[in-house]
Amino acid sequence: MLGVNLRPVVGRFWAPVVRALVKLGVTADAVTLTGTIGAVASAVFLIGNGELFWGAFAVTVFVLLDMLDGALARARGGGSVFGAVLDSTGDRAADAAIFGGLVWWFSGAGDNRLLVLLALLCLVLGVLTSYVKARAEGMGLSADVGVVERTERLILVLVGTGFTGLGIPYAVHVALWVLLAGSAVTVGQRVAAVYRGSQGMRLPSAAASDETSGRPAS
Repeated sequence: MLGVNLRPVVGRFWAPVVRALVKLGVTADAVTLTGTIGAVASAVFLIGNGELFWGAFAVTVFVLLDMLDGALARARGGGSVFGAVLDSTGDRAADAAIFGGLVWWFSGAGDNRLLVLLALLCLVLGVLTSYVKARAEGMGLSADVGVVERTERLILVLVGTGFTGLGIPYAVHVALWVLLAGSAVTVGQRVAAVYRGSQGMRLPSAAASDETSGRPAS
């Protein structure tokens, strides 16, 4: 929910940059790719090597490009279907890299199996949060609810990681526990929203046969 409220603020912040990029002919897809590659590289090579503060800082900078690409697409006359898919794919890759970096560090030199477990559970629940919404929208339903969406997820994990890098004890522990609980609630909220919205609906015969046969519907 924070993402909706923050977008106007971030949009005003990025406005001069957007105008400059439009003049230079930079595309929204190029910004998306830059942000994704930068966030993934920062998570892997900084967070994954124990540079928790600078890793969290660098990832935050690149994640902010996620809001810049949308503003740039609108300024250039509107986004494309491919751009929307690319943006969502980049989001998932960045999220996976952040939690993967934490898992890598704390399963090695960081030596904390509890944090490895928490990071893995948060990663799985984050994927489920996004998947339930995407699957629901593919069925013509809405599941745009939840106490912890991507903005909240990133704030929690990056703030906790950054504070731990500054030497604040248990910051990432608290962040991951809060994120775990909030993500579990969010998945439940989205499944409940789909349940309520799907009452009286039936799958088309082809999709229903895929479901009962155990094969994934396309």
